[in-house]
Amino acid sequence: MILRIPFVKKPPLVSVVRLSGAIGMPGRGSLSDAALAPVLERAFSKGKPAAVALEINSPGGSPVQSSLIGARIRRLAEEKEIPVIAFVEDVAASGGYWLAAAADEIWADDSSVVGSIGVISAGFGAHVLLARQGVERRVYTAGESKSMLDPFRPENPEDVARLKRLLNDIHTNFIHHVTSRRGDALSKDEPLFTGEVWLARRATELGLIDGIAHLLPKLKQRYGDKVRIRRYGMKRPFLSRFGMQMAQDALGGLEERAEFARFGL
Repeated sequence: MILRIPFVKKPPLVSVVRLSGAIGMPGRGSLSDAALAPVLERAFSKGKPAAVALEINSPGGSPVQSSLIGARIRRLAEEKEIPVIAFVEDVAASGGYWLAAAADEIWADDSSVVGSIGVISAGFGAHVLLARQGVERRVYTAGESKSMLDPFRPENPEDVARLKRLLNDIHTNFIHHVTSRRGDALSKDEPLFTGEVWLARRATELGLIDGIAHLLPKLKQRYGDKVRIRRYGMKRPFLSRFGMQMAQDALGGLEERAEFARFGL
């Protein structure tokens, strides 16, 4: 006699990837393509997920890293034929919104801050202070544009014009990403690409997001009460807590807090 065990179909699995913090260059503890690559690969591949959900809480950062991460999300989604759903927590602004726009749907809390579709470059000038202290700045270059916007020399209008051209080109790339991802959902009655931010309900009216919802209730509504959740996120090595890495992490933390503070958070 052969005992046959009836096949029991498992509830759908959803991979949840946490994208929290500023977006910056690799090796500084911030979100970067290099740090997230193995996380995203596992999230899209392990266990044949029905969807990948992104938990986003980011004030933005590097436009290049934002683009690389967003492109990786889209590439994996298309290769694996898996839908991507973004859930915004406190903020998805600037590069954070770039990541959200890589998803097929964007949902947020009532009080979430969304938008800031613009590009910023900030610095300082100390040439007057140095002159008062009797300090002479000496810079030698091969190439007339090599020393651009040196903070220890008077501002050069040609350097400012050159920087603005670069910022405008990056802004154009950002706008193209948003319009290609959000398409006809975007409002045509209000400027969306000025760097302005909105709370979630207004962002819904403007087509920047799809509505108000939280991760678990929305996933249960979509995939059933027994939906399985598997979480993924960046992990810092144990030794990164010590020595020079601790100082770098502390500095990165201050910079990240400054980014969040721009949105009152």
